[in-house]
Amino acid sequence: MEAAATGLSSEKAARIVAAMRASVASRGIAGSTFDHVAREAGVSRGLLHYYFGTKERLLLEVVRLECEARGELLDQAVSGAQDADGLIDGLVTALRDALDGGSFQTYYELLMLGQRNREIAGELHQLARATRERLAEALRAAAAAGVFALRADPVDLAGFLFGLADGIAIRRLSEPELSLEPLLHRAIDAARALVA
Repeated sequence: MEAAATGLSSEKAARIVAAMRASVASRGIAGSTFDHVAREAGVSRGLLHYYFGTKERLLLEVVRLECEARGELLDQAVSGAQDADGLIDGLVTALRDALDGGSFQTYYELLMLGQRNREIAGELHQLARATRERLAEALRAAAAAGVFALRADPVDLAGFLFGLADGIAIRRLSEPELSLEPLLHRAIDAARALVA
């Protein structure tokens, strides 16, 4: 990838990726032009081309950032847990943070783009699997340390928890006025059946 070869770790490149992430969350992919993102990042449009070449390559970096952010929220939820209730509270907090921060909007926009772009689809697939495995490993380690007991395989449980979160996020996106509290209570009940 061009960005990696030209120093993606630079502060300017990081600002560009963050600006694109925020733009996709609020305006969607179609509304997130290089001109708009350059303005938001405080850089020239040419610098976006220098680091990323194309909008798709910049979006791939957004995918990576999105999955890393999601993984960090989940790591915090698991590592901060003292018992099963603490784990569930942490996961619910991580879900609320992701909902409020635009994380799901960005991720779903990218999923839709992945339907038309094989490179982004492949990257999303790899990163989704890595995020699920990261959560599964954290659950496995905490269970082995006696923090809580799992009533399902950690990989299956991680997939199930992501499925619950995705369902709640879709409800929030499709019906913004809908209270999520009843859905969250049912999701918590389901999670409690699998973690003790």
